[in-house]
Amino acid sequence: MKKRAKKKLSPLQRTLVWLAAVLAAALYLYWGNTAPQVTRLDAAFADLPAGFDGCRIVLLSDLHGAAFGKENEDLFSVVAAETPDLIALTGDLIDEDTPDPLAYAAETAARLSAIAPTYYVTGNHEWAAGDVRELKSVLEESGVTVLSNEYLLWERGGDAIAIAGIDDPNGYADQKTPETLAAELYADLGDPFWILLAHRNDKFASQYSLLGADLVLSGHGHGGVIRLPFTDGLLGTQHNLLPSYTAGLYEENGSALLVSRGLGNVGITFRAFNRPDIAVLTLHKGT
Repeated sequence: MKKRAKKKLSPLQRTLVWLAAVLAAALYLYWGNTAPQVTRLDAAFADLPAGFDGCRIVLLSDLHGAAFGKENEDLFSVVAAETPDLIALTGDLIDEDTPDPLAYAAETAARLSAIAPTYYVTGNHEWAAGDVRELKSVLEESGVTVLSNEYLLWERGGDAIAIAGIDDPNGYADQKTPETLAAELYADLGDPFWILLAHRNDKFASQYSLLGADLVLSGHGHGGVIRLPFTDGLLGTQHNLLPSYTAGLYEENGSALLVSRGLGNVGITFRAFNRPDIAVLTLHKGT
């Protein structure tokens, strides 16, 4: 029996197939840059005060002025549905290209702080964008607690832990160092359970994990921009290949790190296989 010859596609059919493939790829890329994804994680700490067992933290980072849905409604509704006890904004809320950055910051701060107590530290792009003092003032007026190389106590269930935050290294040359802040915290509080908000994920192993914080919350790495199977992200913030500490939970020197893959993009960059990230961490008292 003779094999039937395969029918070749006509030039028009080949063009239509090619256009369909391009359209599908474009739609997937658009969805992958505009549809936030919730990443839920759990972490246990032996020294976590009992009052914080089950506490839920939402980590948002690197918005870069992005909007998800009309007036960011998609973002706010997803965050509210996670019923957080605390929201951490770890920098790059705005950047040099954000239209009307103060209005954006004020609206975002007001909506998030209405959901749960919200804490903020600067990233590198706020310092490049303009007047950081004015930005911090707007955030405070809109209900967000700005942590500028300082700490405060957070009470829950009859217990208290310390929440500390540092300005990005792009800040003032004479600003308080993370080491000085940690020393002040220990001098005042003894040896508390404490959480550090610090924008740069790539400083965790070499610096932030050595401060003694039980948990560090960071962003900055954008998840490695492109995420491929079996990697921790493809591109680092220093244009290095296969960086680490780009998404999820890590541990070094007795300190845990939660990194958000971030939500926005810088300039004309885009994400691939790396949807905008809303990281949710539930704290547990371990043994």
